[in-house]
Amino acid sequence: MAKAPVKKAPTKTEIFASVAEATGLQKKDVAAVFDALTDEIAKSLSKKGPQNFTIPGLCKIVVQHKPAQPAKKNVPNPFKPGELMDVAAKPAKNVVKVRPLKKL
Repeated sequence: MAKAPVKKAPTKTEIFASVAEATGLQKKDVAAVFDALTDEIAKSLSKKGPQNFTIPGLCKIVVQHKPAQPAKKNVPNPFKPGELMDVAAKPAKNVVKVRPLKKL
């Protein structure tokens, strides 16, 4: 039997209950699995790790390094044509990207 369409994103508790019902595990066991998965993702995405993590069939999580951007003067203002503006410098940063895999 098909379920009704979801109107809002499920909460953490709802996700744990749904997975527990589907697998026959206890909610605390499902929570332990999610905690272990979170720890593995954090280790893999750290500076000492490979900076990518794949959940097979679901998604790939990658850390992308964005280099520093220098300050720019007299750049055309995209919101007010004909007017010039100054753009502040931006420091280098790491950005986490999540890419869906084939199943999604």
